[in-house]
Amino acid sequence: MGASYSQFCPVAKAMELLDERWTLLVVRELVIGSEHFNQLRRGLPRMSPTLLSRRLQQLVRAGVITREETDGEVRYRLTEAGEELRPVVEALGTWGTRWIPDLADPDLDPKLLLWDMHRNVDHEKVPSRRTVVAFEFDDVDHALARWWLVISPADVDVCDVDPGDEPVALVQTSLRTMTEVWRGDTAWSAARGAGTLRVIAGSDVAAALPTWFLLSPFAGVPRPLTRLAP
Repeated sequence: MGASYSQFCPVAKAMELLDERWTLLVVRELVIGSEHFNQLRRGLPRMSPTLLSRRLQQLVRAGVITREETDGEVRYRLTEAGEELRPVVEALGTWGTRWIPDLADPDLDPKLLLWDMHRNVDHEKVPSRRTVVAFEFDDVDHALARWWLVISPADVDVCDVDPGDEPVALVQTSLRTMTEVWRGDTAWSAARGAGTLRVIAGSDVAAALPTWFLLSPFAGVPRPLTRLAP
């Protein structure tokens, strides 16, 4: 547990655990469905492995998650107490989408973006064969500019090294634009119309590509006309 607020208020008692840095984001990843340490790491790419281990231990001790080991494989799962945090995480995501929309450059992360996109592929819309989609970002360091999603009927892999398959589509855009599309701030069609996103593919694939990806769970949150001041 974190430092005590020395208040009997249940909000204060809850925040003694949950307001430590990264803790609620670890819960977010578990709510989304991550169970293994490496999955959690990929959903939290800027969190150190040491700190992630510490936070997981704290959540286990608090009874929010369980640590289960079977044949050397460790899984972390939400307990009943942890599941009760699901609407809390969802409410925070909705609130943040509505009232804190601005993204600074440090908030943009290609690793996290492609990881989020990979777990929101609509397999019913993607061709029923191994399919590769390449992404090329023009506003990041060259070493982080190219990414591939390798989609098969049963799985999706994120690659930062060319998997060797010919992509059915190459998306050329900025990391900011692709993030805004993923968040629902900008539509695929609007970005293409503005020339900030280009799809190099056959006409059928180019038309279908946006349907292959389910957007962020918060993409449909209505935006108010006025926002909180920065």
